[in-house]
Amino acid sequence: MTKKKDTPASHPHEDSLASTDKVAPAPGRPSEPTFPIVGIGASAGGLAAFEAFFSGMPTDTDPGMAFVLVQHLKPDHKSLLTELIRRYTSMEVFEVEDGMEVRPNCTYIIPPNRDMAILHGRLQLLEPINPRGQRLPIDFFFRSLAQSMHESVVGVVLSGTGSDGTLGVRAIKGEGGMVIAQTPESCEYDGMPRSAIATGLVDYELPPSEMPARIIAYTDHVYGPPLCAETDPIPGTENALQKICILLRIHTGHDFSQYKPSTINRRIERRMAVHQIDTLDAYIQYLQQAPREVESLFRDLLIGVTRFFRDTEAFNTFEEEVVPKLFAEKSPGSSIRIWSTGCSTGEEAYSVAILLQEYMEKTRTRIKVQIFATDIDSQAINTARSGLYPTSIAADVTPERLSRFFTIESNGSAYRIHKTLRDILIFSEQDVIKDPPFSRLDCILCRNLLIYMDGELQKKIMPLFHYALRPGGFLFLGTSETVGDFGDLFTAMHRKSKLYLRKEAQLGKRSTAMSRFIPPLSALDSSLLRPTTVKEVAPAKLPLRDLTEQTLLQRFVPVGVLVNAQGDILYLHGRTGQYLEPAQGEAGTNNILKMAREGLRRGLNTALHKARSSGGTARSQSLWVKTNGSFTSVDLTVCPVAADHVDFSDPLYLVILEPSPQVGHGSVPTSASPAVGGDGEKSDEDGEKDNLVKTLRQELLANEEYLQSTIEELETSNEELNSSNEEMQSINEELQSSNEELETSKEELQSVNEELSTVNTELQNKLTDLSQANNDMSNLLSGTGIATIFVDHQLCIMRFTPAATRIINLIPVDIGRPVGHIVSKLVGYDSLVEDVESVLETLLPKDLEVQAEDGKWYTMRIQPYRTLDNVIEGAVITFVDITEMKKSDELLQEAHGQIRLAVVARDSQDAITVLDMKGDILSWNPSAHRLLGWREEEALSMNIQDMLPKDMQAEELENLRLVAQGDLPMPYETRRIHKDGQTLQVWLTASLLLDDTGSAYGMATTQRIVREANKS
Repeated sequence: MTKKKDTPASHPHEDSLASTDKVAPAPGRPSEPTFPIVGIGASAGGLAAFEAFFSGMPTDTDPGMAFVLVQHLKPDHKSLLTELIRRYTSMEVFEVEDGMEVRPNCTYIIPPNRDMAILHGRLQLLEPINPRGQRLPIDFFFRSLAQSMHESVVGVVLSGTGSDGTLGVRAIKGEGGMVIAQTPESCEYDGMPRSAIATGLVDYELPPSEMPARIIAYTDHVYGPPLCAETDPIPGTENALQKICILLRIHTGHDFSQYKPSTINRRIERRMAVHQIDTLDAYIQYLQQAPREVESLFRDLLIGVTRFFRDTEAFNTFEEEVVPKLFAEKSPGSSIRIWSTGCSTGEEAYSVAILLQEYMEKTRTRIKVQIFATDIDSQAINTARSGLYPTSIAADVTPERLSRFFTIESNGSAYRIHKTLRDILIFSEQDVIKDPPFSRLDCILCRNLLIYMDGELQKKIMPLFHYALRPGGFLFLGTSETVGDFGDLFTAMHRKSKLYLRKEAQLGKRSTAMSRFIPPLSALDSSLLRPTTVKEVAPAKLPLRDLTEQTLLQRFVPVGVLVNAQGDILYLHGRTGQYLEPAQGEAGTNNILKMAREGLRRGLNTALHKARSSGGTARSQSLWVKTNGSFTSVDLTVCPVAADHVDFSDPLYLVILEPSPQVGHGSVPTSASPAVGGDGEKSDEDGEKDNLVKTLRQELLANEEYLQSTIEELETSNEELNSSNEEMQSINEELQSSNEELETSKEELQSVNEELSTVNTELQNKLTDLSQANNDMSNLLSGTGIATIFVDHQLCIMRFTPAATRIINLIPVDIGRPVGHIVSKLVGYDSLVEDVESVLETLLPKDLEVQAEDGKWYTMRIQPYRTLDNVIEGAVITFVDITEMKKSDELLQEAHGQIRLAVVARDSQDAITVLDMKGDILSWNPSAHRLLGWREEEALSMNIQDMLPKDMQAEELENLRLVAQGDLPMPYETRRIHKDGQTLQVWLTASLLLDDTGSAYGMATTQRIVREANKS
């Protein structure tokens, strides 16, 4: 199994997940919060997503967790986000202050121009170090949150552009947390959610309104009873895990049974929490019913949390101590072979490629580099092959390396590795547990893979690595990994950075590494050693002519070698061993000039050059070639091969080597033979020397000509190359400079656009609020009917309510005119301007009662116009209608007069009564009771006829009618009957009572006793 699951790279103990035991905090050291923390990241369009998210929170219960909001904010603009979020949630909402403690059921919002991290439950604010446009506050906080809270963290990625949050998602998943992304269809800007979803690590894609319910269900399950205790496993748990491993092997072909149970347990618990499944048996049933969940579990087990130059210190050591040694023993034309196991999405493999490429550029070394990067995750391999990474890698890769090895995509959403760097790497899907390894490797990277394997599997892997490495090869492990019990195979080169050097194994140990891939030869059937896909056909009989020609060619035709213009051998004919021998070094393309034996190379070089330059046949005779300690004379011929007869675009040449007929094999060249004594012999020797000198002069002249032409061609080529190189360098520098400026400008503009989008959204919400408030105020002023006029310092009208037009002649075009120019409808009041100026000078309100032409009365109040900042910007004139109050006053005065009359009537010694027009008694004073005997309650239910003698009732009623008409002189004498039956002689005065319309509604009578009459 090659897939690695890593924790966030910035964590100093990034592979701590290898141990599942919770480490108790040291005495006096603060502990992490015991409640979940939800990190929410958003950019452009985030405010609407926040509103939908918090609107979906339950209102009847507390969520029991904290929410931390990180949004891209304009650094020089005061954020309104805190004020706006308070409207959508009943929780307490805070803008974070440095060192603020996180409490459950609270929401915290990042302030502008700050990066934020969390440690021991406290939020820490930091000054951003990256320039504007390259800041990634969501990634920064998500990483910190994952390192602090581990599996108790939930990451939420909402609307936004770019890819901020993607690396943070990897960190959260690496620690066992849950990640939710907003569905792209519900986003205003879908860049950030799509980038997070593309990692394959997102658990849910939901609209913001549905996220709270899912988060609460997940955290309730996570904080419930654990699946099993690792120190005391529940009976049957191990058997259940084996069943799950079987299902994984059936569906994926990969065996997890030799992985550490703690690793598998954590991943299974997380998947059970995602689906709210309580028991392992129920989860096994779910796996059987839902094959897609098997794939999801497989992906969870293969979470590849990696990054460029992960563990900066370890990579610095690798660059300083390993990279130079990789090149030190390599000759030009050789290659460096590196294997990156469990490469995940390829960041670390590309990091090594960058280091090697930088070293070759710095030292001007040209050596072929091959990096084999393998993993069992096909999705990760596809990502690595594409070489496309989010812009958030700028946090891990220096700007110089970004500009040198990366190209930003046209839409600015991602970086792509240059093709020159991608060509160095070969990505393939491979399982290190069961697939054969590479061989003759110079270095193996196996970082944070072994920590998930049990001891037995590690014992198989380490000898395999030893077998794959060449002598002196390097092994680069993760920060929490060691070679274990295999100190006899590897020696520590740099223990802190986990760099090891291969040692020679003891006899017999090397072969054990490959025993599980290749069975012993003795076990192989002989039939397996022969190809089985091709039928064995009996050799056909050759015709006699062909047989004869073939035999003659093998025995009598001279040695021939087919080469191209550079001397690379394409075909050999005959026994060439006495003229050519393999060159030292790695076997590659064989060149005849490198393989030529002593004495042949110079003539061969000259003849090949002549044939190439002239296009004809070149010959050189009697070349002395050293063969096995002696010399052989050879005739050399180089002739062009007709291009029509071969399928090659480059010219080809046939080199023919045959022994010289005049000199036998084994003869020694004259120049190498000792002088012979005797006078006769000296003359023969002198002749041979002259011939030799002549021959050497000819060869020297030919070499000089060849060298001179080569030098001229080389100088011309160098000049052209230097000129082209200078031009290319100049163009390249200009293009790089322009590209860097454009990338910087684009990043800055994108960042500013995101910030402006956020500010615009906030201002739009504020504008909506202000519009609503303005509508409410207008309706309030109109609904109250209070006439109001707003004037500025120059007493020019700023605004007025409709009711004001009934008092002062105002129309809409009067706004901006001085109030003194407007004609008012007030009676007897013309000092409005002076009164307003007085209020603005003294800042003391003034109240006056004024009357309009229509007779209505108003209370006019003039007071200063104060802003929220207590700044005076004019005056407010209000008119409150008090007409009814005035009428009430008059009626009250009238009532007071009537009350006084009532007191007089009550205290009068005469009997005073009030009658209606029918004679019914409406009022009865105490004296009437005393004089006539009837109590008031009795009298009010009687008619005046009941108190008249029968003989004069008609006459008295007529008198009362005349009184009502004003015809009967008053007073007059009449009679009344006492309650006890006696008749009283009374002196009566009657007064007519009129209403507001002048109509009579009754009369008041005053009766004074004159004398008592006879009883009736």
